Amino acid sequence: MDRETRTFAERYYRGLRDRVPSGGGPRPSSVNFIQAPDAFSYADFVKGFLLPNLPCVFSSAFTEGWGSRRRWVTSEGKPDFEYLLQKYGDAVVPVANCGVREYNSNPKEHMPFRDYISYWKEYIQGGYSSPRGCLYLKDWHLCRDSLVDDLEDIFTLPVYFSSDWLNEFWDVLNVDDYRFVYAGPKGTCPCCRSPFHADIFRSFSWSVNICGKKKWLFFPPGQEEALRDCRGNLPYDVTSTELLDTHLYPRIQQDSLPIEVIQEPGEMVFVPSGWHHQVYNLEDTISINHNWVNGCNLANMWHFLQQELQAVQHEVGEWKDSMPDWHHHCQVIMKSCTGINYEEFYHFLKVIAEKRLLVLRQGLKGDSGDNKSLGLGLQQAAFDVGRLADVLASVVVNPDFQRVDTSVFSPQPEELLQQLEDSVTAAEAL
Repeated sequence: MDRETRTFAERYYRGLRDRVPSGGGPRPSSVNFIQAPDAFSYADFVKGFLLPNLPCVFSSAFTEGWGSRRRWVTSEGKPDFEYLLQKYGDAVVPVANCGVREYNSNPKEHMPFRDYISYWKEYIQGGYSSPRGCLYLKDWHLCRDSLVDDLEDIFTLPVYFSSDWLNEFWDVLNVDDYRFVYAGPKGTCPCCRSPFHADIFRSFSWSVNICGKKKWLFFPPGQEEALRDCRGNLPYDVTSTELLDTHLYPRIQQDSLPIEVIQEPGEMVFVPSGWHHQVYNLEDTISINHNWVNGCNLANMWHFLQQELQAVQHEVGEWKDSMPDWHHHCQVIMKSCTGINYEEFYHFLKVIAEKRLLVLRQGLKGDSGDNKSLGLGLQQAAFDVGRLADVLASVVVNPDFQRVDTSVFSPQPEELLQQLEDSVTAAEAL
């Protein structure tokens, strides 16, 4: 990030005046296609898509140097089963059965990768049908399970998505990540656990087709409300004829049609925060996908977590007066349902904040220090510190956060906030 882009972004957030950025302006009629890497900078992405929270598609030219596009794919553009078996045959991978619905998801099992490839071949030979149903390899943590040198031979993280706090945080904990591989035959849905959804924690995501073709159906933030049924539930499948029943879906409108995108091999889709979507494989497809959070959607994540806690409190509200530590139990339930609660969210903020504060302190002293190892410039670190300060200021005054036992937190939230605010002031000279 350069100084001009940082200034532009900071002015944008000051203009929001504590409103959550959503991209909820006029509905775009289509999704922009970015053709040439040399003609599209990080600043272009920040100003044109990240800040306004709008989707876009990058051409295959952005990924043509990736090793996976050469090695995982045959000369005919199909998955190279023989190479994949040789390289990953013994890996154990998660597989979802898209033909079976359990509530709003699909049952999953784990199997050796070689067994899934055998199934895939049989599925193709059977005319894209199998007594076992339609199985989809979903949420394979290949990055987490691979050596760094092997990853460099698979893909190169695009600079546009390099400010990735979510995976930076999980890499520090060394227990998980939000980097995935999806693979499966045509007709399957990579979002099959919850086919119509917005991404976890209201994160951004990016998805590259290593081979194959997908159809995406996008709904801008807020438009999903017209798709709720009479009980307030979102549909499992937005293409279902059930949505024609106005008694079941009384809010449905003619302008509730999605924005459709066809993603070709090698192309890269940017999915903004809070955009509900549904995805289909139009061909046998392998894709690499990351969920990510940074300063541009941190407020969206915090807003989402507040909504999630309120939903839990509503569900168990009748026990508020009779249940000891009711507020604590709400946090426990929230974490089991959402994957994170207020305590872990503060830990997330703290980890990123301490790393950015270190970069800024070293930079203000004229020492690049950890700057390059983090892939950060001083202007990016300064912007990040400002966004962290804004969101943490909202967190520390939140009544539900004030009920969290922070006695063992180090530093204390108010102390960390003061450090951030002091650094924001110091960074004005950069």
